[in-house]
Amino acid sequence: MMNGIPEMKIALLGAGTVGGGVYQILQWQKDEMPKKLGVSVNISKILVRDTKKEREGIDSSLFTDNWEEIVNDPKIQIVVEVLGGIEPARTYILEALRAGKHVVTANKDLLAEYGKELLDTAQEYGCDLMFEASVAGGIPIIRPLKQCLAANHITEVMGIVNGTTNYILTRMTVDKMEFSDALALATELGYAEADPTADVEGHDAGRKVAIMASIAFNSRVTFDDVYMEGITKITAADIAYAAELNTVIKLLGVARNTQDGIEVGVYPMLIPKDHPLASVNDSFNAVFVHGDAVDDAMFLGRGAGKLPTGSAVAGDIFEIARNIQAGCTGKIHCTCYKSLRVKPIDETGNRYFLRLQVEDRPGVLAGIASVFANNHVSIAQVIQKNKYGEFAELVVITDHVLERHFKDSLLVLKEMSMIKEISTVLRVYG
Repeated sequence: MMNGIPEMKIALLGAGTVGGGVYQILQWQKDEMPKKLGVSVNISKILVRDTKKEREGIDSSLFTDNWEEIVNDPKIQIVVEVLGGIEPARTYILEALRAGKHVVTANKDLLAEYGKELLDTAQEYGCDLMFEASVAGGIPIIRPLKQCLAANHITEVMGIVNGTTNYILTRMTVDKMEFSDALALATELGYAEADPTADVEGHDAGRKVAIMASIAFNSRVTFDDVYMEGITKITAADIAYAAELNTVIKLLGVARNTQDGIEVGVYPMLIPKDHPLASVNDSFNAVFVHGDAVDDAMFLGRGAGKLPTGSAVAGDIFEIARNIQAGCTGKIHCTCYKSLRVKPIDETGNRYFLRLQVEDRPGVLAGIASVFANNHVSIAQVIQKNKYGEFAELVVITDHVLERHFKDSLLVLKEMSMIKEISTVLRVYG
């Protein structure tokens, strides 16, 4: 009790970018919390590796490098994990739950691989485990899927859930940059890490779409289930063709709940300019949801950063504080009560964009069309514009086809002497 106001103690695991954001937001909200929550939420410990290292704006007297001081302190009711990575975060969260402490985490890596274990443990010990910040930074999407849209059968969740790649593709589209130049700019501005692999190869988005699909379809989807392609092979020429087709290229995490299983993947796609996701640019994220009752809904905002991510973490802290006050913690746990099949990529279907360099002579297009026809692939559109000496550039757009049929066609095309190069293969939304 402080000045007549009930006090709730929490601990932060980590004082990096997100941890600093959470600390700052809780300071901003200090006077508002008693009115919003009926209690004052105060950080009593912050777990760090080096207690002597100064963290700007954070009270260093709260630092500890001893996990036991936190997990064994009965006054600490909520543990907030913002360390990232698998270990020791997994161990700390499990031990906190078993000690009867509620947990907030922003850890997408951990949830995409060990979500079931964590949620089952939270349920066993009657604790809240919340993870709004794990998918799209400051954008509310976990709680809407679990609660606001729970009365829907959701058939599709897709989104731009990686700000780095969206910034790169925006610069390639708006400023007509090549990938390497756009990546260099993103790195210079701090959008891309020194090693951007997790972003540009789709791994970061893959973890997020696994979490969203699990919640949206009430069936467990893990990171290993997600098929992933990155954006490293996209060129300015592909961007230009996309514009000519009245589309834009975005790296999308796509999850569909079909009659014969879940389709889940991350890959660059041509998406029509009139689709709501097409206008989401720079480092912004957005998630598009289709349900049988709500129809279409989209959630847009900052998908990363100190304060946006800190906002989502703090929101979860507030929710748990309210639950503790009302005596109703542990009311929503794992919602994966189904065991739906996750389809291998070869059984999924899409339309495709194919850019090739071919011999500039009669019969080439007929030969390509014959290969597609023999493999059950129907051509919707062909564009031939650029010539390079004896070769011409050909763009083919297919109708909706099975992945395995399209791959079979590519295997044959690669062996044809009339085809110099298959430059680009992209999926087309719709």
